[in-house]
Amino acid sequence: MTSLFDPIKIGDIHLANRIVMAPLTRNRSPGAVPNTLNATYYEQRASAGLIITEGTPITQQGQGYADVPGLYTPEALTGWRQVTDAVHRAGGKIVVQMWHVGRVSHESLQPNGGKPVAPSAVIAKSKTYLINADGSGAFAETSEPRALDRAELPGIVEDYRRAARAAIDAGFDGIEIHAANGYLIDQFLRSGSNKRADDYGGSIENRARFLFEVVDAIVAEIGAGRTAIRISPVTPANDAFDPDPQPLFTHVVEGLARYGLAYIHIIEGATGGPRDHQQGDRPFDYEALHTAYKAAGGKAAWMVNNGYNRELAIDAVEEGRADLVAFGKLFIANPDLVERLKNDTVLNPPDKDTFYGGGARGYTDYPALENVA
Repeated sequence: MTSLFDPIKIGDIHLANRIVMAPLTRNRSPGAVPNTLNATYYEQRASAGLIITEGTPITQQGQGYADVPGLYTPEALTGWRQVTDAVHRAGGKIVVQMWHVGRVSHESLQPNGGKPVAPSAVIAKSKTYLINADGSGAFAETSEPRALDRAELPGIVEDYRRAARAAIDAGFDGIEIHAANGYLIDQFLRSGSNKRADDYGGSIENRARFLFEVVDAIVAEIGAGRTAIRISPVTPANDAFDPDPQPLFTHVVEGLARYGLAYIHIIEGATGGPRDHQQGDRPFDYEALHTAYKAAGGKAAWMVNNGYNRELAIDAVEEGRADLVAFGKLFIANPDLVERLKNDTVLNPPDKDTFYGGGARGYTDYPALENVA
């Protein structure tokens, strides 16, 4: 019987176990440049089978939160090399989550103070994180976006390709395309945020076009075996909504089946919230989604996420419902989570006061775990 603690090969990447550190935005990189704190933080958690970094914007236009690291300056790439080297020295594997937030941003974060971009000029009922003049952090309403012109889309696809190459050159074992949680790719997918009348709007096929163009470009650049993707079929995060997500995401995973991706990362329910959250008139069927992917010939590892504890994770792998299980907040509080899960020992409870901003900057002394970052 397959175990959560067994090794696995996903695409071109060999993992020591099936426990994954989920992407966790920490707002700890002033100037969008990773630093020694980032390197220490990820190195502490290198016993995970795989680390997925915090969301990392591919360009300044793609940035929606203050003090998140980027992939678009030489300084940021040098900082990431410090991180990847540290994780590899500790025996770990790490991929970067490539991010374009689209409309979930603020004018103060955009190039020349411009409007955030989106499929359509529909403001997100959401908030972003900014740094005040006194250095304190605070959440603020997102700014009104502008609709992307069709002629701009190839340039953004090229930004994804260029960032993927930069990530591999910075030492990452692979990349995860962030197509979840109401950010740019997800905004194209969902009818709640995509009101376009051209060939990127309307039908499911049209709304998924941008996603597949991004995947095509990245796979051509770095190979499918180092490429992965994250989706969130029913999450309401960042005002994400579609009235009928089952056929939409079935089309997405069936299309993804033609690539030999490393993994597909599924957020079940509301991101960071109830696992049984639904959108539309019928419950979302994750088992049917997985079945549709395999029936279309898909071979990528299937990663599940959201609210998993030890028992749920072990059962998911042993029963074949998942190949990998991602843990988020538990990894913040427990850098040695793999060992604790394996030995079924007590876990430190996550402390929400350390998740963002100044609080997140304060705790680096592992194994002094009481309030570890």
